[in-house]
Amino acid sequence: MTNTGGKVVANLRHKFVFPKAIRWFPGHMTKGLKQMQQRLKNVDCVIEVHDARIPISGRYADFSRTLTGLKPHILVLSKRDLADTRYSENIVSTLNREGLSNIIFTNLKDEQCKHMKKILPLAKKLISNSTRYNRIEAEAYSIMVIGVPNVGKSSLINRLRSNHLNMAKATHVGAEAGITRSVLTHIKISEDPLVYLFDTPGILAPSINDIHAGFKLALAGCLQDHVVGSEALADYLLFWLNKNGRFEYVEKLGLPEPNDNVIHVLTFIAAKFRKTITVRTFDRQIVTMPNLQFAAEYLVNLFRKGELGSYCLDIDLIEPSQECDIRLA
Repeated sequence: MTNTGGKVVANLRHKFVFPKAIRWFPGHMTKGLKQMQQRLKNVDCVIEVHDARIPISGRYADFSRTLTGLKPHILVLSKRDLADTRYSENIVSTLNREGLSNIIFTNLKDEQCKHMKKILPLAKKLISNSTRYNRIEAEAYSIMVIGVPNVGKSSLINRLRSNHLNMAKATHVGAEAGITRSVLTHIKISEDPLVYLFDTPGILAPSINDIHAGFKLALAGCLQDHVVGSEALADYLLFWLNKNGRFEYVEKLGLPEPNDNVIHVLTFIAAKFRKTITVRTFDRQIVTMPNLQFAAEYLVNLFRKGELGSYCLDIDLIEPSQECDIRLA
């Protein structure tokens, strides 16, 4: 039983079950990771970009072993405008305890975002205080930008380039995960000192054993929707919203009350927008049915655009409020 503003709702799920196996790691990612490792000796600093709505889930743990452990590292949590900022200190505390200390929240869509202006000075400071090893003679600084797909790596590069050189975008930005497939050539973002960036392909963990982490990545758009399926994605979103007492969708959709039956909710959306499809049955009859795929995509896009509110999908993974060493860049 769940209380929602005076209404008691029964039979909301407390567990999400998805019977199908999902191939999370596309083949091109293996090639991309090898390219990144090969370029690492020519890099002075690593900027890792991740979605602030999923600050813990989906980060490729092997980055710390294969890439970030040997170089100065900055974690940029993008899409701050869509994230629930009430949890910022809790997120930083959790990441501090994982060994990450240079954390910056950003809104890459906001040209005036004050947090964006901290990234390059921090990178310069970290590089100047590092040994640089084989790059000590190199005058120009080289920075590699890494992260899972579709978290804003290319947008970050373009914003840095625009902010510090007043130049147009240098790398393609797409709403679909997997646009960047290979490590690109150097992209200049600063003249004084001379600083270049490497853009890189998005890399997922080769094996995502936690189904919740996989679905959170998919909800944030870090996977192409067909990998999971739009209706399954809508079902997980509905489960998460109900489980965490986030019932904004009820008013947004015009539902009479929270509902845990995804088919019921999707049928309601399809009927509301009069979206139907015609299908041929096994006995060759043609029937009209609600367009559930349209409805599922509509619901998921409401979440992605922030029209259902701001979220931290990892509230179950972050530390509760407490006195701790919080170092927020």
